[in-house]
Amino acid sequence: MIMLELRQVSKVYGQGAAEVHALRNVSLEVAAGAMVAVMGPSGSGKSTLLTIAGSLEEPSSGKVSVAGQDLAMMSRDGKARLRRQSIGYVFQDFNLLPGLTAAENVALPLELDGVSARMARAAGLHALESLGLADRASSYPDQLSGGERQRVAIARAVVGDRHLLLADEPSGALDSENSETVMRMIHAACKQGIAAVVVTHDAQLASWADRVVFIRDGRIVDQTAPAPGPESLLGQDR
Repeated sequence: MIMLELRQVSKVYGQGAAEVHALRNVSLEVAAGAMVAVMGPSGSGKSTLLTIAGSLEEPSSGKVSVAGQDLAMMSRDGKARLRRQSIGYVFQDFNLLPGLTAAENVALPLELDGVSARMARAAGLHALESLGLADRASSYPDQLSGGERQRVAIARAVVGDRHLLLADEPSGALDSENSETVMRMIHAACKQGIAAVVVTHDAQLASWADRVVFIRDGRIVDQTAPAPGPESLLGQDR
């Protein structure tokens, strides 16, 4: 099943001499269980692609569908429900709530969706444990390092029954070992059926993806299957 479809999507900011074309007729499909890496220079439209794919921003033209639902046909409340229930986000600035512990931040999307506090906390703790953060579950964001906050954000994005994961430089604040841990977790989520779109500048991390999309000046200029990634080199099943 196609979990994300962008069809001839364009995004224009400003008017006249100040007009900026962030995306130009971008078409992209991501199936359930697939990871697509998006690469390109700064200002090429990578982050705009993510915000439009996640219904955080409206395209100027074109069609966007998530799990078969045309976003243009959905109400504001419907989009908010879709984001809460079906889409996991990893932002560059983490977007953790400062008044909640790491475990509470991770559990919050589940609780907002009606999952009991006990079950949500258990799922949150499991996700934190998977990223080596079990001992930081009771810590607040300002007590965590940048890398730890990034991993908490990853845990929050993949916890629960999500259909689509959108990650903007998910390893930007991490060392190489923790970057690999994060990509393993995203890869494992894809094996469970999640579709993932990961913006990265790191070719080594992009090698975990099933497909790499290159964007320049708002256009997709190339798509390719990457060289064998870390798991393949280890002889593990991808």
